[in-house]
Amino acid sequence: MTSGTSLSAQADAAAISTQRVKARARIEVEHRAGRSRLARLYQDGAAKIRLPETSADPLEAVLINMAGGLTGGDRLDWEVSVGAAARAVLTTQACEKVYRALAGHAEVDVRLSVGAGGFLGWLPQETISYDCAAFSRTLDADLAAGAEALIVEATVFGRSAMGERVENGTFRDRWRIRREGRLVHAEDFSVGPDIGKTLNRPASGDGRIAVATLLLVSERGEQLLEPARQIVGDDGGASFWTVGQTGKLLARLYAGDGYTLRKRLMPLVALLNGRAGLPKLWSL
Repeated sequence: MTSGTSLSAQADAAAISTQRVKARARIEVEHRAGRSRLARLYQDGAAKIRLPETSADPLEAVLINMAGGLTGGDRLDWEVSVGAAARAVLTTQACEKVYRALAGHAEVDVRLSVGAGGFLGWLPQETISYDCAAFSRTLDADLAAGAEALIVEATVFGRSAMGERVENGTFRDRWRIRREGRLVHAEDFSVGPDIGKTLNRPASGDGRIAVATLLLVSERGEQLLEPARQIVGDDGGASFWTVGQTGKLLARLYAGDGYTLRKRLMPLVALLNGRAGLPKLWSL
């Protein structure tokens, strides 16, 4: 016989499961009649995409998670396709918040593709991870010949201005970037379950709780290396090298809080994003 306590626990678990976010959205951009235009838009659940200025080139789109954040068991999928010679910049309405997880991981899956001669700026605002959050993100990008991409992801472990500290939890981030089918960049970042202890170690964060990675896949990255290094300063680094015929600039930043990180992140994004500059929603 099943006890009343067990039945109650099962009911609570079922209720939590039914309330989880399962959302996905897709946007396709094409070059037509002399500029980049929306070709297709699909939205399901809490995932929304808005276009504040449809006549701009690059086309700028804003990603919105209507659920207001993520927690264990939630899943959010974004898919972006930029056609040949088209240009698009994607950002988020606000920072994505990952809350304490009662069970499971919050999962985000990002799939990007860029046609020949096209450009994509993947520029979401920071992800804020709370204590005892469990988060897993995968990012896959496929670039055609001559395509360029700027990919940025920044994370803040707790809001120090609010007195918040992250001691426990898990955070995983996996990137795979291909150009003409060839793998040109791969990285896996994982921290937890003792996030606080790990970030305090001199060889990892040395007490800094805000980090960012910026990857520019473009031959013009070599010309931007020295200006990028001047912005990054001592709290981070930047390098440029080639994989086959593909050039890439990789920069990493770290800081003691999200505000300090953003003061350097904003000019660096503006530099690497070319004539598109900084997304309008980014501000200090």
